Amino acid sequence: MAQTSSLKSEPLVAGGESAEAKAVAGVIAAGRASAARHWVPATSGNFSVRINARTIAITRSGVDKGNLLASDILIQPLGEKLLPGSSAEAELHTALYSERPELGAIFHVHSPAATVLSRLALAEGSLRLTGWELQKALVGVRTHEATVDVPVFANDQDISALSGRVLARLAQPAGDAIAAPGYLLAGHGVYAWGATESDAARHLEALETLFAFELSYRRFTP
Repeated sequence: MAQTSSLKSEPLVAGGESAEAKAVAGVIAAGRASAARHWVPATSGNFSVRINARTIAITRSGVDKGNLLASDILIQPLGEKLLPGSSAEAELHTALYSERPELGAIFHVHSPAATVLSRLALAEGSLRLTGWELQKALVGVRTHEATVDVPVFANDQDISALSGRVLARLAQPAGDAIAAPGYLLAGHGVYAWGATESDAARHLEALETLFAFELSYRRFTP
């Protein structure tokens, strides 16, 4: 039976709320916010928030992200087999959390600009953004003159293989560019992350808007 939130005997965080309850609430809020923007149609997308070094809260498979309940959130131990009811894509979350302990939240959506641009940029293997003031909403970017590197991966139903490729690519230096806090899957949208839920939400919003800018710019550029 899948483990859902028990909210018992959990360490308290500021305000007297347990870490687990806070993470579950963060997942629900992120899902609902993205649904309001039509970024997660037909139960697509997945959202996770770190509880501690060993566990995360993550959406189960096949649930409407605009109407999430606590029972729709799984408490997944890192480094262990995915719980029953998990999305296969949960492995993309757990692998990244295990590799990067500084990450506090990972959000995946099928937003329009990201999903379309991911197919256009697949042949290059990355999308490079430069010249946009909004880039400064991304961690580590201080000027519009910087170049931001967004990796682009071919979609793959073999999630374990895909996860391995993602981790290998993210471990590589971005050269003269700044690594984006996210990546694109061709025809499958965007993954974005941050040290906190607020950071992940800001990065997701900024990236989708930048992708929309880039799409419009390409229409008018030979």
